[in-house]
Amino acid sequence: MAVADLIVPVFNVILYEIKEAYFSHSFLNYTPICSLVIALIYMSLDCSVWLTVTFTFDRFVAICCQSLRSKYCTMKTALKVITAVFILSILENIPFYFIFEPREVINDVPWYCYVKSSFYTSPTWVAYLWFETFLTPFAPFVLILLLNTLTIKHIIMANRFRSKLRGSNTEACQTDQETENRRKSIILLVAISGNFIFLWMINLVCFICIQFTDDQFLETDYNDSFTIASRSGYMLRCLSTCTNTFIYAVSQRHFREELKNVIARPFLAIANIFKL
Repeated sequence: MAVADLIVPVFNVILYEIKEAYFSHSFLNYTPICSLVIALIYMSLDCSVWLTVTFTFDRFVAICCQSLRSKYCTMKTALKVITAVFILSILENIPFYFIFEPREVINDVPWYCYVKSSFYTSPTWVAYLWFETFLTPFAPFVLILLLNTLTIKHIIMANRFRSKLRGSNTEACQTDQETENRRKSIILLVAISGNFIFLWMINLVCFICIQFTDDQFLETDYNDSFTIASRSGYMLRCLSTCTNTFIYAVSQRHFREELKNVIARPFLAIANIFKL
């Protein structure tokens, strides 16, 4: 999931935004390559979002479904799920490659990507855009909220049952490490849901507005309020992948330990060389 989140700024920021700002006449602006990069942008976003959903489901099974836990929460299942998400994300976003046409042709070479006018009027493209928006981010909104709500409810009920079993000993309740771990899990799950919904909300609202107004995506008039809102939503959407990595990975103790080992390993190797 961290790799998928890292791919998003690579395609969105480096190969698209930085390229547009500083290398506007590079080979990346050939229409076929430009179209491919934009398709990869949407592919990377879908991978990031749906791996977040699958990770949330994995936590739900691990906490709430003890009978299914031993069968589902395995390395083999994780590999299958991750592979399926990547393949389906690629297949789902192939049509984005075909929505662009050259903005201009210089010496028989097509330059830049311009959205075809039929993209906003063709029933097929409109249906595809609705389908794409339903899959990302509407369905993830619902699934993450539902799964985290059920998980939090299960944790609260388990804490109440545990407190009754331990009795009314206030000191024992205060030093209960299992209850403290569950409390941290609730905070983590709430942060996950709130982060994802907040950072994707503007993008979703802009899409809904497009269906009932004359506004369009990829507008370049930065004096227009809708353009400012849509670009802000785009920025926050990219930011969500960074915060996902932090919440899911950096907040985990085992990940922090492995990260420390990776950072310390070169210094340990140098120290061993001097000892020799």
